[in-house]
Amino acid sequence: FRILADNGFTMIRVRVWHDPFDEEGRGYGGGNCDMQLALEIGKRAARWGLSLCVDFHYSDFWADPGKQQAPKAWEGMNPEGKSRALYEYTRDSLKQLKAAGIPVALVQLGNETNGVMAGEKSWETVCRLMQAGSRAVREVFPQARVAVHFTNPEKAGAYLSYASYLKTYGVDYDVFGTSYYPLWHGSLDNLAQVLSRVSREYQKKTLVLETAYPYTLADSDFYGNLISQGTQNTASPYPFTLQGQADFLTDLADYLLHKSENCLGLFYWEGCWISAGGRNYAENAALWESWGSGWASSFAASYDPQDAGRYYGGCAVDNQALFDARGKPLETLGIFRRLRE
Repeated sequence: FRILADNGFTMIRVRVWHDPFDEEGRGYGGGNCDMQLALEIGKRAARWGLSLCVDFHYSDFWADPGKQQAPKAWEGMNPEGKSRALYEYTRDSLKQLKAAGIPVALVQLGNETNGVMAGEKSWETVCRLMQAGSRAVREVFPQARVAVHFTNPEKAGAYLSYASYLKTYGVDYDVFGTSYYPLWHGSLDNLAQVLSRVSREYQKKTLVLETAYPYTLADSDFYGNLISQGTQNTASPYPFTLQGQADFLTDLADYLLHKSENCLGLFYWEGCWISAGGRNYAENAALWESWGSGWASSFAASYDPQDAGRYYGGCAVDNQALFDARGKPLETLGIFRRLRE
């Protein structure tokens, strides 16, 4: 956290899952990120002058466009009950952060919610849930910004449609956020245009809530990487090197600052997720299971049998981190400080 602060970072984005453990208390993996862990991360961040972005997934495990499962505790609830539970959960979680003296600057109402959230698939209900979360944020941290988070900015018209639904159903928010991974999400020109149009037409700030780029194609944990030698659709103007990583981040920051309207900046995800273990797959697998340091453990099968239950294991983004496999900061990390200077 000191290294991040020294290199120009101002905020830490922490994902929060409702109950990422099975009935016997075994973690699903991915860091086992519940509110207790968010509190510890928030305290470390505050110690070094960093504020917190709280990323509520409103799920017990990873939420993305392909899966938006409701927490186990909310199963069987109707929209009204789920809305009430979401409000109370958000309010109580934020109260814990406030009581600990943690400066919360931004709160996400869901993670990559392209029309689905917490098991709900109608925009009216999704917006109702978002508004319940927003109400909790306004009550506990009135100075914090409220963000929504979507992905696939390359899909023509999608973001304007999402923003229209949010307005129609009365969601109170400040920031329209996106993921942006250049191998899948279109050009920088398109990103800037899409974000600028949303900002102009709906008077919102925008923000890149996730981005990353590989500094190598080497695999350091025997699990394999999302972007590797065999990755499809790898047409990119940037090489998979330290310089390529640095050039991408420099260009992205330039587009967001100078070619987008009202963009607040970017978060790098997941710059600190390096490999666990070392010598072989078996040694690492034991650590992934014991400590949840991989993307998923086998115990996640009870909650997410179709994905994590079949493909559990290590980290698929270690080659996109801002630290090497031994934890040493990469030269790229200094880009953020140099951009400020």
